[in-house]
Amino acid sequence: MDLNKLKAFLSLIDIEHTLFGLPFAYLGAFFAAFTVYQGWPSFYSLFWITVAMLGARTAALCLNRVIDMKIDRANPRTAGWILPSGQLSVGLIWVIVFVSFAFLLFAAFKLNPLCLYLSPLAVFILWVYSYTKRFTWLCHLFLGMAIGIGPIGAWFGVTGVFSLLPVLTGAAVAFWVAGFDTMYACQDIEFDRKHGLHSIPSNFGEKGALFFSAVFHLFTIIFLLLNGVILDLGIWYYTGVGMASAILIYQHLIVKPGDLTRVGFASFSINRYVGLIIFITTLIDLI
Repeated sequence: MDLNKLKAFLSLIDIEHTLFGLPFAYLGAFFAAFTVYQGWPSFYSLFWITVAMLGARTAALCLNRVIDMKIDRANPRTAGWILPSGQLSVGLIWVIVFVSFAFLLFAAFKLNPLCLYLSPLAVFILWVYSYTKRFTWLCHLFLGMAIGIGPIGAWFGVTGVFSLLPVLTGAAVAFWVAGFDTMYACQDIEFDRKHGLHSIPSNFGEKGALFFSAVFHLFTIIFLLLNGVILDLGIWYYTGVGMASAILIYQHLIVKPGDLTRVGFASFSINRYVGLIIFITTLIDLI
């Protein structure tokens, strides 16, 4: 792969948005280690959790781009993206999908038997998500679930034992992602309706979609607070939740019905810091 193709591939998988899911996965690992073992997660666990997350994320994004290529080519907003514009071959992306899933499965194998047994379920969720807009407006929640399994899987990766405790973190992540994805999808209301695609914006309009987005983010805050109570976390954790909540509230102040000019900034540019802020303040709290 030459330099131009490498740049195109990194753009395809939105490498700069890795901050979205990885901090929450690490959060699940640290919660597990401190809750179950009263200590730090091992470098070994963190390394293979990182490999699993990168493999899962790369596979999922490549899958989404391939599966939606014809739709993206027909949409004026996305026609210039990497695959619709022919900058990379579809065959190459399919190879990357299977190699990335192989990394995910191998990382699960290296972590523990529970992760290995559950890894096919993760692959199924990541694969199916891209088709959901074809039959349900709940597609945003499916995307949230696909990313929300990150901290749950990381918890299992550290402990090797099934537990419901990380579900609160996973739910917070799922609603956070569903919230900003719903907001972002407002840009394609007319296109989605014309092509029979389902989304909250296409079904409920711009005003209804922004209401759903706000409710999803309210659930995010609630689950983060419950997580702090259940895991007996301290003031620094809640400080992080407060800072993250301020970012979420700010998003909904600058994106309003009839004015989507800052939707990209709200959905991606500032959203990437939510997980990072909570991860850093939680580390301070645990130390």
